[in-house]
Amino acid sequence: MNTTRVPQQEEESFPQTLLRPRRAITGISAILLPYNNNTSIDWTGFEQNLEHTVAAGLIPAVNMDTGYASLIDEATRLEVLQRTNAVTSGLEFVAGVFVDDSPGQTFDVDAYRHGIEEVESASGTPILFQSFGLSELQEDEVAPAYESVTLSCGQFLFFELGEAFAPFGRIYSLDTYEQLIQIPNAIGAKHSSLRRQPEWRRLALRNRVRPEFKVFTGNDLAIDMVMYGSDYLLGLSAFAPDAFARRDAMWAAGDPRFFRLNDILQYLGAFAFRHPVPAYKHSAAMFLKIQDRIASSATHPNSPRRPKTDLEVLSAIASDLRQLLEESNE
Repeated sequence: MNTTRVPQQEEESFPQTLLRPRRAITGISAILLPYNNNTSIDWTGFEQNLEHTVAAGLIPAVNMDTGYASLIDEATRLEVLQRTNAVTSGLEFVAGVFVDDSPGQTFDVDAYRHGIEEVESASGTPILFQSFGLSELQEDEVAPAYESVTLSCGQFLFFELGEAFAPFGRIYSLDTYEQLIQIPNAIGAKHSSLRRQPEWRRLALRNRVRPEFKVFTGNDLAIDMVMYGSDYLLGLSAFAPDAFARRDAMWAAGDPRFFRLNDILQYLGAFAFRHPVPAYKHSAAMFLKIQDRIASSATHPNSPRRPKTDLEVLSAIASDLRQLLEESNE
């Protein structure tokens, strides 16, 4: 008889003490960079979705994974920043700082500083993507690396990306995370392990060490992390920023309809962010096209796609979501 035991995942206990009812939620929503069928960028659709996100009351985030940060070139990133600055007109926005490197390359301090300067010149708040050079550092080198590139930065956010999102991603040890959140001009961090337990641990640490620091959940498979004190920076909210804003208001008001709306949004997240996870951007394009918010469901030519059969499911979710939002207005 085979007595080999299959390793079990660490049990995720329910952290009841972290629950934060009636809390105002800070929502940052990634903006999809839409494409036309001829592979050109749909700048009109981009700006309209940017305006829609701002009107909903969420903070837009551009040049993120949802905006194909690792696939677009420098000129496109700069045009995204310029257009976002013009549309937001002094309102807050976040923008990714992406350094394109390869495994084994050294940490490129100058490239990160250059990216930060570009974002700040456009009046945005930079969020630092990881890179191979950064993720391959030893644990005791990580916090000094962040400090070295942000010395002259007003304020910034940083990423923890699971490898399901990007091969250069890394989830730091809790000790390293504690060092990072104590960098004075670091105001928040996006956690994208797609697991609750490490995020709960970060929340408990944050509450103890630096309560004003924001833990932004990037867990599109558990968007109810906002119930425990996480804020969010999500690709999923790009699908329906108005619905996320409504959900957030319901939580702040103690409105029990929060749970029903959250359930529909979570169903959308589970469907759109299934394997392979990066194909969620095609799901987003299809969903926005269904809602007539963009002209085409085309994606960046090097981004993975979903089957056409997804349209039926996405259309049904869009219909359910629209009906629930209409009912909540009555």
